[in-house]
Amino acid sequence: MRLSRCGISNSFISAGSSGTKNYPEKLTFRVFITCLVAAFGGLIFGYDLGISGGVTSMDPFLNKFFPEVYEKENNVKASDNQYCKFDSQTLFTSSLYLAALVASVLASTVTRVFGRRITMISGGVLFLAGAGLNAFAEHVWMLIVGRMLLGFGIGCANQSVPIYVSEVAPYKYRGALNMMFQLAITIGIFVANVLNYIFAKMENGEGWRYSLGFAGVPAIMIIIGAIFLPDSPSSLIERGLDEKAKNELIKIRGTTDIEEEFGDLVAARESSKAVKHPWTSLLNRQYRPQLTFAIAIPFFQQLTGMNVIVFYAPVLFKTIGFGATASLMFAMITGGCNAIATLVSIFTVDKFGRRTLFLEGGIQMFICQIVITIAIACKFGLDGNPRILPKWYAIVVVCGICMYVAGFAWSWGPLRWLVPSEIFPLEVRSAAQSINVSVNMIFTFAIAQIFTAMLCHMKFGLFIFFACFVIVMSTFIYKFLPETKGVPIEEMHVVWQTHPYWKKFVKPDDVRPISDEC
Repeated sequence: MRLSRCGISNSFISAGSSGTKNYPEKLTFRVFITCLVAAFGGLIFGYDLGISGGVTSMDPFLNKFFPEVYEKENNVKASDNQYCKFDSQTLFTSSLYLAALVASVLASTVTRVFGRRITMISGGVLFLAGAGLNAFAEHVWMLIVGRMLLGFGIGCANQSVPIYVSEVAPYKYRGALNMMFQLAITIGIFVANVLNYIFAKMENGEGWRYSLGFAGVPAIMIIIGAIFLPDSPSSLIERGLDEKAKNELIKIRGTTDIEEEFGDLVAARESSKAVKHPWTSLLNRQYRPQLTFAIAIPFFQQLTGMNVIVFYAPVLFKTIGFGATASLMFAMITGGCNAIATLVSIFTVDKFGRRTLFLEGGIQMFICQIVITIAIACKFGLDGNPRILPKWYAIVVVCGICMYVAGFAWSWGPLRWLVPSEIFPLEVRSAAQSINVSVNMIFTFAIAQIFTAMLCHMKFGLFIFFACFVIVMSTFIYKFLPETKGVPIEEMHVVWQTHPYWKKFVKPDDVRPISDEC
């Protein structure tokens, strides 16, 4: 395969992370507002993550739609096995993630052909429809269809927003701006936990309707925001709108000195024309390292155990011994920790780098999981029968979970979106992001399906299971992930060419596929 001669300079091959590129580095107000509005797409995902576990712990909701589960949970004796007292209403919880998987694959084509904005707007509209159907649900099928519509909306947003932000942001601030998406997710989770706590106290037993219906608010925010967003220069160039892309690049960079960056974007477009089938092209040797991380990062992220905390925080706290309302309150506390800790990553990711945050977060999560394991083992032992423990026990459990959440929130949480969105070249970027989202949704679905069964059979050993995976994935990051901070998105191939392992897959002659038309 030959090197493209469609405008790529020799420095594009030899530049390292310090680079010889003269891209504008200024963070303009337009870029900040643009990325902030785009990050609203994370609100819909976060709100759903936070709302699901709380709603399924509300007795009026269970009694109306899942009476068998309600009877089972309320007829458990204190001497019964507390690990096995809950059911997860898996069809209600998990149907969303299968729908999001399908939507993310379809959204790849929409994102590439029509632009990132249209995909965001579509996601907001679908999520709004799902919120309305769930809020007025009278039958289980209405809940399931509503959840599927929510899933379609999440799939569209998760596929388009991280790509959009990575393309718009200046390379020196790409990490912080991209992490605003994760910050929006954590804010969505926190708001959902607060609303669950408030609405659970409604005397008419209809609080769950308000919890589900308020999902329409972040949906409206992303719809209105995306309508006024400009398309990214990469997307405009990809669709042949070069002059419009150049004008937009001048606006977001705050300077007319954009010729070098514009030239590289055009070169990337010319190269991408040679890729007629991006899905099959992803299997080519030169994309091997990026594809590995697009699959491995979301896979490992699900096995940190964090989604178990988010989905079933109220269930976990009830299992440990807190009452229903108290469990919602403690879920609200962990949601607040999640949002605050994400701010730490925003201010540190472009200073310390991706690898440092990955590894520090892994160590912190591992230690906290061991503490949580010991705490639950002391409370319930192997037989699941609760022991009487001092009051400080509850404080230890909550603090351990909060520290665990914080470790995730400034490492695997935001980096799970940032790294895959920035490492792929334009010609396969949309398809690769769809794979990234799809893998995430597959394993989110799997964890939601089997968590309560795992808790019943593995007992406190469930957290040892997740702790072991934290060791494996931290080792994987240490061994195979190169540092990508400060590297322009169209120059990212250099980090693979200089990596001790991946350089045998990515050669200089493989940088750009080229057609004879160039």
